[in-house]
Parts: sequence; C-alpha cells; structure tokens
Amino acid sequence: MAMTDVLNAEDIKKAVGAFSAAESFNYKKFFEMVGLKKKSPEDVKKVFHILDKDRSGFIEEEELKFVLKGFTPDGRDLSDKETKALLAAGDKDGDGKIGAD
Repeated sequence: MAMTDVLNAEDIKKAVGAFSAAESFNYKKFFEMVGLKKKSPEDVKKVFHILDKDRSGFIEEEELKFVLKGFTPDGRDLSDKETKALLAAGDKDGDGKIGAD
C-alpha cells in the first residue's frame, strides 16, 4: 500500500514542501496539512503501518527520522531535535517508541 492510497498526493507534496527547511518540522501542522486529522482511525492505522518500515508494530526513533520520506521519497530527514520532539509527542508510555494506538 502506498501513502497516496490513503492521502491526497497534492496535500502530501504541499505539506512536505512546507517543512523542507532544516528545523522547521511541526508535526501538528504537518499531520493537519496532509489531511490525517480528518481521516478515520482505520486510515490513520494504515498510514502508521506504512511508516512502520520494520513491521515491528511500533515506530521507533530511527524510523521517525525518515518520516517525511515515508510520505514521499524526496522528503528530507528530520534532525535529531525534530525526531526527539515527534517521539516525545507520540510516545505515551515512555518506552521509546510509538504504537499504533
């Protein structure tokens, strides 16, 4: 399954482009721009599984660094600071990874 099976390709392009500068990533704005906030829980889980590259059932810090590339191959890597902020926002139980729920 491709990200464009769940999200609009033009929305993805605009969102990734909006955060192309280093240290500019804002996960709340990004997820809103790609249309994820309007999606059903089932669609959000589909996106999660696309981003879970090692199929572990979790998105770990190393996978988060490449989250923009998960939406489009020409996305940039997140900085360590951006990656840690995204992990902190999604890691509700403090285990160092983000689960599907």
